[in-house]
Amino acid sequence: MVTRGFTGRRPAPELADRIPPGQSLTQDFPVLSAGPTPRIRLEDWSFTLKVGPKPVMRWNWAEFNALPQTKLTRDIHCVTKWSKLNTPWQGVTIDDILLAAGLEAPPTGFTLAHSYDGYSTNLPTADLVGGRAMVATQYEGKPLTPDHGGPARLLVPHLYFWKSAKWVNGLQFTETDVAGFWELRGYHMRGDPWKEQRFTGD
Repeated sequence: MVTRGFTGRRPAPELADRIPPGQSLTQDFPVLSAGPTPRIRLEDWSFTLKVGPKPVMRWNWAEFNALPQTKLTRDIHCVTKWSKLNTPWQGVTIDDILLAAGLEAPPTGFTLAHSYDGYSTNLPTADLVGGRAMVATQYEGKPLTPDHGGPARLLVPHLYFWKSAKWVNGLQFTETDVAGFWELRGYHMRGDPWKEQRFTGD
């Protein structure tokens, strides 16, 4: 994992109920990734929805941005122990992606998110629907920068941030809970920051 500068501080008492155990508050937005930052041209970008190995829908950049847009402001929490409050995002919720694909309900209970750099991470599908998650294309009203996962990243703010896959290019619904990149290396299969689910066995 590559990381650069993080200096956190303990939260003020009035914010304590928004900071999970073991986390420190930061005003910065530290950059972490498993490898080099890919540069993806918008004309080459696509997002594919799969059920098992079968693609059921694919969007290019223009088609994806024509889907209903939603703004969310959420607190985020990194497994490296920083938390950042009130982060503003814009993108397409997973609920709207499912509707656009003609899926009235999630087809399976588990999902793998895939990224352009070969990264993947697994999630219970229930953590993606009901307005809880989106594919974000903007942060603070501006296009998402490559360092933070642009052109598009998954945003699942109620789980540790390694679940919010950068440079996402697809979601794959799976019948079983298939471990992703960090989960294969000992990270927790779900990653709830309030339960400190950092590693297998937590």
